[in-house]
Amino acid sequence: MLLLDSGAVSRLAERSRRSVALIATLRTTGSWPPVVPAPVLIEALHGHSGRDAQTNRLLKACNVIEQVPEKLARRAALLRYLARRGSAIDALVVAMAEPGGTVLTSDLADLRALAAHASDVLIERI
Repeated sequence: MLLLDSGAVSRLAERSRRSVALIATLRTTGSWPPVVPAPVLIEALHGHSGRDAQTNRLLKACNVIEQVPEKLARRAALLRYLARRGSAIDALVVAMAEPGGTVLTSDLADLRALAAHASDVLIERI
């Protein structure tokens, strides 16, 4: 499973040559559509329809997960405690990727620190 954090959502929404090529590669490899936990939208959106238009277009192509079960929230809290860094949303993204998922991010340090305590989660730079 491929998950996006807010940095990855923002980067892919840019529609640059690089982001278009990456989306094409992800589709070819069967990694598309990615999963985006709904709390990521808090960081990725501005709350203004005009400024959010490109991001909203990208999100329509993603699987936005609206529910956060208590067990998953508790796992994210534990990862954050163990890593001693990262935001609650970062921890949620990593916990949701367990086991065997990949997270695309622009924040390698925090997400790798969280993933060091997770079960088989790969963190990749966007």
